[in-house]
Amino acid sequence: MSSCPWTNKKEEGKETACVECISGTIHAGLPQGTIEPLYGLNTYIVGNRTNPRAIIVIYSDVFSHNLPNNKLIADSYAKSGEYLVYMPDFFEGDPLGLNLADVLIPTDAAKQSVLSKYGGLLAGMPGYLMWISRHGKDKTHKACVDWLQKLRRSDEVKGKKIGMVGMCWGGRFVFRAARSSESIQLADGKKVPLIDAGVALHPSNVVLPEDVEGLTVPVSVGWGEVDIVTPFKQKGQIEEIMKKRAEAGDPPPEMEHKVYTPGRHGFSVRGNPEDPAERKALEDSVTQVLDWFEKRL
Repeated sequence: MSSCPWTNKKEEGKETACVECISGTIHAGLPQGTIEPLYGLNTYIVGNRTNPRAIIVIYSDVFSHNLPNNKLIADSYAKSGEYLVYMPDFFEGDPLGLNLADVLIPTDAAKQSVLSKYGGLLAGMPGYLMWISRHGKDKTHKACVDWLQKLRRSDEVKGKKIGMVGMCWGGRFVFRAARSSESIQLADGKKVPLIDAGVALHPSNVVLPEDVEGLTVPVSVGWGEVDIVTPFKQKGQIEEIMKKRAEAGDPPPEMEHKVYTPGRHGFSVRGNPEDPAERKALEDSVTQVLDWFEKRL
């Protein structure tokens, strides 16, 4: 059975996700969760609230809750009934506007004309740069770490592990949350990492070696061969950093690297379900997450 949560068919009697201004770029489907305030951030919540085996936290791409695809991905992680899935709005009510979705990551790049591509970039760039200025590394890192600390210290997590998934913008913060420098001390005096395992899919803005120094929990990474935003060469750079760490007598945590072909940027979130290769990437990236957590949470 396919693990892909997206369909292009409208469910009878149900309203499917649709935004006309970027028609054709959003996957159809009705999200099953709810948005509720949690630890200071509006959070999309779906899954087993009674007795989950573990908790999965999603740090989405820049479109956050505005993009239905992100909610459908959370639903796919929760489908088995094993996990409680949280997707906080780490942009604190200020995600990037959906009007830029097709400009930055078109669903069907082959059909995007040069005029529409560069015309869209010119029109959208001022707004994009203003948004970037409001979400610098320090601010976004603090929002993420503060929320994870509250989750880790909460009663609901006692005896349960936390997995974190980050796509695009959020991928970098999986690495950062997995570092030993972010470990915290609990009320009982025990020092623990913020998360127990992570998955970073086409992570953007990664700074090496800074973002992977002191990794302390297992991390799986998904790379796209033709990703023009996330340099594919970073895969080899991270592998070399971990190799040198091991040679220095400091064994790194387990790491996995999966390569997607063709792997356009955003392949796990905004791939075209009507394109066989891109649909496979959508499905396989969900499987990558669930397989990794099945063994480590």
